[in-house]
Amino acid sequence: MNKKLLLPGISVILASISGMLLAGPTVYIPLGSGNQVIAVDAATDRITASYSGVDNPHGLVATPDGEYLIAGSLNEVPLKPGQARDTANSKLFFIHPAHGHVMSTIPVSGWTHHQAITSDGRYVISTHGLRGGVSVVDLESNKVIKTIATGPAPNYTLITKDNKHAFVSNTGNNSISEIDLTRWKTVRTLESGPAPEHMIFSADESKIYVTNPRAGKVSVVDIKTGKIINAYTIGKNSHGLAMGDDGKTIFASSKKGNVLVAIDTSNGTKRELKLSPAPYHLNTIHGTGKIYVSSRNKPLIWVVDQKTLKLTGTIKLPAGEAHQMAIVE
Repeated sequence: MNKKLLLPGISVILASISGMLLAGPTVYIPLGSGNQVIAVDAATDRITASYSGVDNPHGLVATPDGEYLIAGSLNEVPLKPGQARDTANSKLFFIHPAHGHVMSTIPVSGWTHHQAITSDGRYVISTHGLRGGVSVVDLESNKVIKTIATGPAPNYTLITKDNKHAFVSNTGNNSISEIDLTRWKTVRTLESGPAPEHMIFSADESKIYVTNPRAGKVSVVDIKTGKIINAYTIGKNSHGLAMGDDGKTIFASSKKGNVLVAIDTSNGTKRELKLSPAPYHLNTIHGTGKIYVSSRNKPLIWVVDQKTLKLTGTIKLPAGEAHQMAIVE
């Protein structure tokens, strides 16, 4: 790990300890109203650790080496009359899994919905649903270095592997904003379908798949043209979205339809698994053949086999509800 990313007071020795602790896939899960983040061993589906002192965490990312977790809060302190909209009234929480608790916080303007991190672990981009844009945090200085306007009610962010472009879904105006990360500037607007939320790239990063909850669909956006080229019906209030290990199967949840849907994007074949109540966020755990699907209404995660789309187990959560998961392989 780049030594510059170490937070003040943390010994470099902890980096090697963290590496030993994270020998296999570990799934870190923010529990929202449960005010904590937990770690799950993806090999056994058992909770191995929990981290308290986190205020209503929703968006969560991990540095590529798994040394740090960065959680955003859905809570904020109301602005006082006359305060500027970019006044810091919420925070990001830095957790060091080996140390076992929150190590530091960074003030940000407004509650954080989802987060994304560059592949080199240098920058975190946080969406602020009530601020019409995103914050960019430099993990070398542990400060917000940019705020970038996108559109009303920004929800989810994707960052290209080369760290040159980011895409932000704007639920409030039915669009996706493209940000040039070399200039920290919004440069283009893409189509998205109605009220876009969660997004994933195609395997070759030529397309974006985006959920349209109000329409119960997933739209397919061609990045080059910025146009919608296809759409798949998922079910009422489509929400979570993930790409399968095969690079062609997308998995999406329907909260109100109580179903997990698998679609082979090469031929449009569709499979379904009934899950109740309210399947919500989901992630494919690469290399294990598993999908983790959370419930919006109960403290649990369903474990599903990617190939057979059969339920293989459940994980009972200590409290709250599971939101944006971060995976360290």
